[in-house]
Amino acid sequence: MKTLRALSKGQTSEKTKYIFGAIRRKIGWVPNIYAAMGNSSQLLSGFLSLNETLNKGIFWAKEREAIALAVSQVNGCQYCLSAHTEQAILAGFTEAETIELRKGAINDKKLRPLTRLAMELTEKQGIASPETIKRFYAAGYDETALAELIGLIGLRTISNYIFNHGDFDIDFPKAPSIE
Repeated sequence: MKTLRALSKGQTSEKTKYIFGAIRRKIGWVPNIYAAMGNSSQLLSGFLSLNETLNKGIFWAKEREAIALAVSQVNGCQYCLSAHTEQAILAGFTEAETIELRKGAINDKKLRPLTRLAMELTEKQGIASPETIKRFYAAGYDETALAELIGLIGLRTISNYIFNHGDFDIDFPKAPSIE
């Protein structure tokens, strides 16, 4: 049973109305995922704050989108796959590359170990094999990258779970299936 609705401005607390206003000013509209997170102004505020902070971290936009696609694929979140496919294309990926990222099969010496580690950490509840970690470090990543990767996985997992328990439409072009 899905229980989280995307709230309209008239259905929210004053704090959530304020946050929705800030989102509208920044991107021009309130995506349904944020409108559903708005059921808790604390969650929405914290999510947006951590997202903004990690966007200033060591990963560049393409790496963040690769992580988002890998995690959302494992968690089966069609909303986030759709949103992040669009964002990944804007960041410079082709649609075919977004599918490769979702399969953990991108032909890139840095992105492949990154997405595979993100997928393994998501699949195995935060536990990755020493071999996967070794390949991540061999690709040039360090402990800061591992810490920020874990943070980005947490963010994506929150949005994935919101959709998986939500009752709202995907308001992005639907991502292609990889079945």
